[in-house]
Amino acid sequence: MFLLATILIILFLLSATFLGFAIILARDVYSHPDGTAEMKKISDPIKEGAQGFFRTQYTTITMLALCLAAIILVSLSLRHAEAGAALSPSTYAMFATAAFLTGGFMSGLSGLVAMALSIRANVRVCAEAANRNYPGALMVTFRGGAFAAFLIVTLCLFGLVSLVAILTGLMHVPIVQVPLLLVGYGFGGSFVALFAQLGGGIYTKAADVGADIVGKIEANIPEDDPRNPAVIADLVGDNVGDCAGRGADLFESIAAEDIGSMILAATLARSCGLDKAHQTAFTMFPLCVHALGLFASALGVLAVRVKSVRPTTRTEKTPLIAPEAGPSGGGDTDGDDIGSEDPLHVMKRGYGVAAVVSLLGMWLLCYVMLHVPEAPRAWIYFALCGSLGIGTSWVFIVVTEFYTDYYYGPVLRIAQASETGGGTNVIAGLAVGMQSTAIPVLTLSTVLLAVYWLGRAAGLSDHLAAGIFGTAVATLGMLSVSAFILAMDTFGPIADNAGGIAEMSGQPAAARVITDRLDAVGNTTKALTKGYAVGSAATAAFLLFRAYMDEISALLPAGTKFKVVDISSPEVFVAGLLGAGLVFLFSSLAIRAVGTAAEQVVSEVRRQFREIPGILAGTAAPEYGRCVALVSRAALREMVAPGLLALLTPIVVGVVFRGVGAVSGRPLLGVQAAAGTLMVGTVTAIVTALFMNNAGGAWDNAKKYVELGHYGGKGSDAHRAAVVGDTVGDPCKDTAGPSLHVLMKLLANVTLVFGPLFLGKVARA
Repeated sequence: MFLLATILIILFLLSATFLGFAIILARDVYSHPDGTAEMKKISDPIKEGAQGFFRTQYTTITMLALCLAAIILVSLSLRHAEAGAALSPSTYAMFATAAFLTGGFMSGLSGLVAMALSIRANVRVCAEAANRNYPGALMVTFRGGAFAAFLIVTLCLFGLVSLVAILTGLMHVPIVQVPLLLVGYGFGGSFVALFAQLGGGIYTKAADVGADIVGKIEANIPEDDPRNPAVIADLVGDNVGDCAGRGADLFESIAAEDIGSMILAATLARSCGLDKAHQTAFTMFPLCVHALGLFASALGVLAVRVKSVRPTTRTEKTPLIAPEAGPSGGGDTDGDDIGSEDPLHVMKRGYGVAAVVSLLGMWLLCYVMLHVPEAPRAWIYFALCGSLGIGTSWVFIVVTEFYTDYYYGPVLRIAQASETGGGTNVIAGLAVGMQSTAIPVLTLSTVLLAVYWLGRAAGLSDHLAAGIFGTAVATLGMLSVSAFILAMDTFGPIADNAGGIAEMSGQPAAARVITDRLDAVGNTTKALTKGYAVGSAATAAFLLFRAYMDEISALLPAGTKFKVVDISSPEVFVAGLLGAGLVFLFSSLAIRAVGTAAEQVVSEVRRQFREIPGILAGTAAPEYGRCVALVSRAALREMVAPGLLALLTPIVVGVVFRGVGAVSGRPLLGVQAAAGTLMVGTVTAIVTALFMNNAGGAWDNAKKYVELGHYGGKGSDAHRAAVVGDTVGDPCKDTAGPSLHVLMKLLANVTLVFGPLFLGKVARA
């Protein structure tokens, strides 16, 4: 019934189709005017700075990846041969190394394509805004992000399908043994994504913080003012951090989710004794959902159309539209008569289309691929699991909006606290960030238990494996609209850059009204997608944890399984404690890196203001290149330490406790200790990332609320206090927080790849 070759051909054809769709989106963006000479005078240095940093950053990452690839090749070649293994240890080591390099290359390519169009779309958005073409500006902004999203998600699918085809077609590996051989691909994606997110996050926030401290607080000049020497570095940072870093992040999230789900699906199919056709269907189901998500997201993108309505903008009166109000909370300003609906409303309509299509497609795929004679109603239970996953993604987005949008109480409390100074602003923001973790944690806990019990009740013979597979299907549902979510995320930095270009090139007020409107919504979409990213990372990390246990079970003697991690064991407890400590030390290094680099930016900007007095008067040009070079060097230098810490900690824990186990006669101690580090580290990272992302987003929008004219508006004491809070939140929400998304899956991928080395010899099959 299910022929592997047929499924692979269909997936290859769909990959080609979605690549074609991405090209159509790019051509649409390029069809818009690329701006005046004044605009290009600003956009060209942004493009050159982003490309220069990217080249240098990825040269460093490539060198680190090649060193790690050599370690993987040597260490996995020393494995003992297992009975029934499809590949010899040496062949397995070579394939794992090749898969690692392929995943790393694809992840890096994802970051490149995410940035490549964004640095060309920004000036086109500015040009459309200058022409008072609000619908055109919105469509260029959104479709620039959609191009990156579709290319990234399609590259991930194409890479996995290609590896499956090689393993089954050329190396004749049985389909149920294929998923465990793909873990190197996910590891490579995680490795590159971590350094890309760290380096880009350090760059963007160091420039942003430095520019704000001297520009807004000390010199009292507007954001993106051309007199600020750090403003070009700030705009470059939007591309290398929010575009390139997030693109690599999403790539590895999807790869980790697909591989983890395939491992659990293959385990279930094998343990239930399904025939070969259904083993193929179950194992390939995650990749088919991946393709379904691309189709649903494509329809969502096509549904993003601007309708002509009364002029609207977002103010404190409404989260979406307020027809009477202008951008400062009062009446219309020059150029605001643009007669189109709110950008967030437009994108939410597209998201709704994508979610509904994904929901319907999930039920169809479950019926076609998960319908088995042994349990004829099992597909219904798994379809319900996928539906809950899709619903969970919506809950995470709504909760994040509540805690980070200035329409709602939490952000308004922070803004009000700004009246009494920066200290009370920071205290209020910390409280909001901590409170914001409760509902997502309760939601995630409830859904994981619900889908686990739905899977157990599906009627398949292996209830435990079926329950765990239920969590995998829920995760697949949660990530099924990831392409559309990434398009919304990349919308933010493109709009931000367009606003900077409009300000620095002296465009009329009407153009800035449009770019400000897009930028305000872009800040909201970036916050929403971070909430979604934490939820998807958490569920993907859980899948990889279960996949790790299945991998170790496959190495044990027949009839023995690795089912329990005893946290009452002192060694396992200590390993878990190390995992929790890793999260905080990693975050500390990332935040400190931003602070160190920002201090250098502040000193440089002050020096230029002091030594070139004509800058503030507008009679002399700032030395933008000095700040760009300074931030680039700092970001590349500072990203290495936290990255290596995250990579080496689980390996050291597993190897050390394997040695302890060898001495004490406990051959499973190494794998149990590594599991403890992975489990506690993941749980800690989930809550910490939620706190950092939401607190940072709330501080940011509290500042924007004050800038609308409340509590004295721009230049007031409340505004200066709000800028302090925003400065504290910047490295949390754009450096440490997003990097923790990657850390969760990197820990899991490291244990998956090196897990066999943590297992004592006595316990081997």
